[in-house]
Amino acid sequence: MRSEDRPDISQYVVDELGFGDIMQLKSGSLPEFFTADPAVIAYRNETFSDLLENPGLIDTLNSVMPILNDILELRRLESDSGDTTDYLASITEIELYISSVDTLNDGLNAVSDSLHGRAFRTLCDRINELAESNYYSELNEKLCELTKRVREIKSVTIGVNLDAQLRPKDAGVLSINPEQFRSGDVLEKILRLNFKDDEYTCIAKLVPFNKNQNDNQKTALAIAFNAAINDVYSSSLRSWKKIVQQYVLENTDFLLNLIPEIEFLVKGTRMLSKLRAKGCPLCVPEIVPAADRVYRAYGLYNPAVALKIDDEVVPNDLVFDENATIYVLSGPNRGGKSVITCALGISQAMMQLGMFVPAESAVMSPVDAIYTHFPTGADDTIDKGRLGEECARLDAIIESVTDESLVLLDESLSSTGAYEASYIAAEVLGGLALIGCRVLFSTHLHELAGMIDEINARTAPEGAKIDTLVAGIEKGKRSFKITRAKPDGKSYARDIAEKYGLSYDSIKKKIENKPGR
Repeated sequence: MRSEDRPDISQYVVDELGFGDIMQLKSGSLPEFFTADPAVIAYRNETFSDLLENPGLIDTLNSVMPILNDILELRRLESDSGDTTDYLASITEIELYISSVDTLNDGLNAVSDSLHGRAFRTLCDRINELAESNYYSELNEKLCELTKRVREIKSVTIGVNLDAQLRPKDAGVLSINPEQFRSGDVLEKILRLNFKDDEYTCIAKLVPFNKNQNDNQKTALAIAFNAAINDVYSSSLRSWKKIVQQYVLENTDFLLNLIPEIEFLVKGTRMLSKLRAKGCPLCVPEIVPAADRVYRAYGLYNPAVALKIDDEVVPNDLVFDENATIYVLSGPNRGGKSVITCALGISQAMMQLGMFVPAESAVMSPVDAIYTHFPTGADDTIDKGRLGEECARLDAIIESVTDESLVLLDESLSSTGAYEASYIAAEVLGGLALIGCRVLFSTHLHELAGMIDEINARTAPEGAKIDTLVAGIEKGKRSFKITRAKPDGKSYARDIAEKYGLSYDSIKKKIENKPGR
């Protein structure tokens, strides 16, 4: 992917949105997969569609991942010493390579007729080409031959020269044998009648290799033994290395490079499947050019919340259009303001990963960045104070944002009084309107809504228009429905006061009904 096609959506933003709770990668980081290229987004939509419609594909990818990880680990541990261990590791890598190709070939061929996306059809063709090639057949034959040769080694015969004090002076390998030696004694050796099969019976009992040896002696003996074996196998090692380089390295690298992609696709599909299983709608968004700055989602919900609760999520419609590129969302505490703010960010992020979107339907433009300004307990508050820290972060966003960015503000400027907060918020919104980016500002500042007409008049005609959204409350209960309307801060307070019996009329009635009055 070209760097200019990768939007600025950091892991910090992913975590702030709560998306990191439901989509975590080990082999890479999620920001590596974000794109602003509509062609890449469409390509991945096809890929996720194939995975969702063919569960067997997930089984195949889950089966091949441990094999590929074993190859990675083997390469990490390998040395260039050219010794026997390296020889055996090379054989193991060949075995793992063949196993991975066979696993993919069997799994992909089983569902090949139902694959529609270019990614898996191309992969299927590539794996078929590998599995049916002449060199793959030759590799299998050579592997069988070499594996058999290694497995036939059961023992070695070592000749040891002694000095005048009968201490080992030097040693060498006499032969590599297809049978193991057996314990025996001198008398048994003499009395045995069948001398033909006697060459593997010792004249004394076999002793464990490391018995009565200190660590230095064990190491010295192992080094001497391996050196002797290496001398015998040196020519085989050299020829085997050529085979590995000729047949395997290039194609194994091709498979290993798929590990991050496979993990991303498997975990993304797993998340989407969980949402489907809960009855949550998913859609393939219609992608329109970034310059159009479009976002229209119908039946939008927050997937991170949907996967955590047993209740049904409340869907909402959210539309950025020529009459509102910036929204100020107000409403009661815990009324769904933060939930819908994060839902907007997550849906945009999922679209730019090429995933299905958590909505009934959606039309969206890619963004060049997502910026969040959420409450934080950052250390900067020690030096700057809470309000100073909030303003510094807002300034950093304004320095970076463009007209194709998405800015999400959740309870920003909550560290100061309503008058000061509303004034600063109005200034910030006016500046963002001049930039023309999409903004959702969820806030407790009901007074800010009364300033929207003034801000729009101030930034007209070049500024983006600002409108208001309201998180609903009905009869004192939160409905979690978001509507495009002017807020009435008193109505929230009135409903809550009535719910808890704290309205003037309720209190008056309680007083009148007290005994003795």
